[in-house]
Amino acid sequence: MPGGGMMGWGGYGGFGMGLVGWFFMFLFWGLIIIGIVLGVRWLWSQGPSGRFAGTGDNPLVILKRRYARGEIGKEEFDRMKQDLA
Repeated sequence: MPGGGMMGWGGYGGFGMGLVGWFFMFLFWGLIIIGIVLGVRWLWSQGPSGRFAGTGDNPLVILKRRYARGEIGKEEFDRMKQDLA
């Protein structure tokens, strides 16, 4: 009988590899894509603004950046600036 078996399409009722096979194929490729995206995001976070940021920066430059971002107030900035001088 031409067509690959009693059901006509490989014995899975017209679905080729079957619904379970499609599900696992999409699951496999979905996990691969998610892994790649997470890997790229992790590598991106390790860049200039990641954990290696500021390794060669002047302490006064770092202090000014913290003040500009609002992490510290004016009084704390002035006190720390005096400590650095």
